[in-house]
Amino acid sequence: MKDFIIIGNKAVTGGKISLNDLCGSAGRMDVMCRCITASLFVSFGMRRDVNVHIVLKGPPSNPKIVRFSGEYLRYLNPDERSAGSLIQKALLLPENDIEKESTPGVYVRTGTLETLIREFSKENRNIILMDENGQNIREAINKNPNIFENPVYILGDNQGILEEDFEILKNYEKEYDIKKISLGEKSLLTSQCITIIHYETDFETTEK
Repeated sequence: MKDFIIIGNKAVTGGKISLNDLCGSAGRMDVMCRCITASLFVSFGMRRDVNVHIVLKGPPSNPKIVRFSGEYLRYLNPDERSAGSLIQKALLLPENDIEKESTPGVYVRTGTLETLIREFSKENRNIILMDENGQNIREAINKNPNIFENPVYILGDNQGILEEDFEILKNYEKEYDIKKISLGEKSLLTSQCITIIHYETDFETTEK
């Protein structure tokens, strides 16, 4: 299983989302939608062994986590509007810290990055922070490929990972053995990073 955590620093947590303006009206929800597509789709198929957790931190509600499960997902097409529509339906559900299914394979609850880190640590998952200052991914694969088994990748949006979330990660870095992995010195779009991660770590044939 691969899990991706994408932090949406300004992505809205409720209200009406304009599918024609995911960039401006919804706090760069377009970035979240592209990351969902990059995480889940392959040509003529979907990665059934992938979960995408988008952490929405914008107004008007408490932070929320929307999870897309490749195993159970339905009604998602590889375009931003399709993903945006499913996110909108998830945000229409009443606020609750217990995960609720809005459409097949899409779930929502209140929660933060820290919520997910604590949960994944209990499952003994390999938590990987994508950081330009980390170990190069190819070097890490050659020296210690085990850290890419059952991984959880953490990435920021167009603003990156802000100081408040870096502090959370710093507090848990040693306790949960969070690894820092880099794709190179050049800053890339988050969706591009996800595509490269898949390319470098697809050790097994993806189910279609």
